[in-house]
Amino acid sequence: MGKNEKIFWLAKLRELASVDIRTIDQEELVDMENVKIDPELPVQERVMDYIRQIKNPYCYRSHGVIVKISFAGTRKLEECLGDCVSV
Repeated sequence: MGKNEKIFWLAKLRELASVDIRTIDQEELVDMENVKIDPELPVQERVMDYIRQIKNPYCYRSHGVIVKISFAGTRKLEECLGDCVSV
């Protein structure tokens, strides 16, 4: 991933993190049950595929329940998501 692409994704992730669950249209949220991760992909590609499928890694549905997550800032998002999608 090039420098410009990284800058784009960092800005996009900050925007996605700022979503207010009180005002978001629930129908726009992807249900985690519909996300399929290919364990054969390298970790970075799994993370990108997860983000592509879930659309917003900070706000999604799980079994119909809206989930909003945040991070303490002690680790990079990629590391946290990598832990979630590792097999």
